[in-house]
Order: sequence, then structure tokens, then C-alpha cells
Amino acid sequence: MNGPHTPQAPDLGLPGGCVVVIGSRGGIGSAIAEAIGSSCPERQLFGFSRQSEPAFDLMDEASIETAARHVASLEQPLRLLIVATGFLYDAASRPERSLRDLSPGHLAKAYAVNVIGPALVLKHFTPLLAREGRSVVAVLSAKVGSIGDNQLGGWHSYRASKAALNQVMHTAAIELKRSRPEAICVALHPGTVDTKLSGPFSKAGLNVRPPAVAARELLDVINSLKPADSGGFFDYTGGSLPW
Repeated sequence: MNGPHTPQAPDLGLPGGCVVVIGSRGGIGSAIAEAIGSSCPERQLFGFSRQSEPAFDLMDEASIETAARHVASLEQPLRLLIVATGFLYDAASRPERSLRDLSPGHLAKAYAVNVIGPALVLKHFTPLLAREGRSVVAVLSAKVGSIGDNQLGGWHSYRASKAALNQVMHTAAIELKRSRPEAICVALHPGTVDTKLSGPFSKAGLNVRPPAVAARELLDVINSLKPADSGGFFDYTGGSLPW
């Protein structure tokens, strides 16, 4: 029997085809890949990271294109593409508390990782999506990227880059609908997960979940999505978030 924090193994609810997870060595990405691999062992699963073969670098378009060609070479339709990457801080800079803390370098890296990289993944991987039947593209965004929900300010680079990512996803969904009417393209908020990215900023009272739980929650949301949801922004419970 599964406890309250052990969701059932996900049924992807997708026709035959392969799955791609970008960021498969990260906290959430590795948990997503493991959940799919254990519950859907019959599917061809590609996990891409700096350590994968071929090696994948979100800030290097040539490596993104090489990874897409590798998937295309197996001649299976792409049914699920998950981009589980993100940048909040590094050793050189922390999330900004005010405008005084803004740094061109930090802003540029946030946009490179959180917007440009995922956009280039869409450029090279969405042509591999099945033209018929249900398929899903899901990119991890963040609730703090919601302009309508922002009541606290701060975290300028992260908020702005995730808001830009949401716009990329919404725009891509409009384009995909023209050639693949059953495709679903969404931004997902995973909530606060016990990973290197969010761990230092977890506060008492937040619903902090292990990566394995968060992964299965996200896969459950993906399974529940309909073509009418394409272009939307959803949290890990399946609730719609404001832009």
C-alpha cells in the first residue's frame, strides 16, 4: 500500500514512442527519468546531461542539435519531452534582494539557462514530435515567474527569466497546434523540492517534497493534460497558475 507521500507509478497515457528528459542528472530530472524507466520500461528513454552520450550542454546549441539528431536516428516518434533544468544561483552570486544587487553576469546566465537553452531545445526537438496522436512537451518553470502572483519582489533575474520562459512556451504551443493539433506544450511549477537549487531557500511551513515524490506528481499532471491545456502554466497539483 502506498503512503500519502508515495504516489502511484505514473501511466503516461501516451501512444507508442520515445521519451526525452533534458537535465537527467539533476535533482528533479533524475527522479523523473527513474520514475519513467521503472514504470514504463518498454519505452525508449533518452536522458541528456553533460555526462550523457552524446554529451549535452544547454548553453551550446551544437550539442542540443547533436542530441536531437541522435534521437531522430532511431526513427521513433517523440511522445514526451521534459526539460528539467534551471538556474537560480551559483558560487559567484545569490538571488537578488533588491535592484542594488543586480549583476549583468547573473542576469545573462539566468536568461541563458532558463530561457535561451529551453527555447533551443524546442527548436531542435519539437520537429521530432509525433504528427498524430497525443504528445507532451513540459518545461519546468516556477511560480515566482508569475507576474500576477508576485507580491514580494526580489529575485529579479530568476523571476524575469522564468516569466520569459513561460512566454516562450505559450508561443510554442500556438505554433505546434498548427501542425500537431493533439500536442500539448506546457510550463510546470514543481513546487519546493529538496534539491541543490531550492534547498538553501526552503523555509518552515513550505511543502518541501523529496525529488521522487515531486517527479511522480509532475508525471501525474502530465498524464491528466488535454490538448485544450496546451499553452498553460500549471503547478504540481494540476492547478492553473496566473501569468
